Amino acid sequence: MNWLSNNYIELIGAITGLIYLYFEIEQKVWLWPLGFMTSAFYVYIFYTSKFYADMGLNVYYVIISIYGFYHWLYGGNRDKVDTLPVTKTPKYLIIWLAISTVIFFILIEYALRHFTDSPVPIGDAFTTALSITATWMLARKYIEHWFLWVGINSVSLALYIYKGLYPTSVLFVFYTTMSVVGYRQWRKEMQLK
Repeated sequence: MNWLSNNYIELIGAITGLIYLYFEIEQKVWLWPLGFMTSAFYVYIFYTSKFYADMGLNVYYVIISIYGFYHWLYGGNRDKVDTLPVTKTPKYLIIWLAISTVIFFILIEYALRHFTDSPVPIGDAFTTALSITATWMLARKYIEHWFLWVGINSVSLALYIYKGLYPTSVLFVFYTTMSVVGYRQWRKEMQLK
């Protein structure tokens, strides 16, 4: 029975994840509440699958969903609802984001290797560290976050197939493909402005 309930939760999480992706591409602010819900499902899914870094990442997603919802609604201005425009990541910030990602990777990989029974500590740490950065960039509407998601989603797809998380694997086939579509859609909007 536990296997059936885990697969049911995983299927619901995958479906809400697809809707989230659609909202992300279309820049609908409702992606954030849906992301909150999807992430809550995946905290449980990844805990039971021993993807501890991904589980922790989804706790982070729950928290950043609140930040992203607020930031997309107000665009950094508390006084009025404003549309946050899609922009390029400032050059000075790229270096800081890269350094932060490497530090996250080292810390997460060390923790996974020494304090958990994770079967894939390097892959799990890689996708988790990069996802922290990419999601923060999404909350700020930096277009380059899509490039990070192509890499993250491709590696995650391989890891989930390895662990037998097939509904999640299907979700990540869509995520990888739609990351390219999302980039093109956001770039088109930037060119119109």
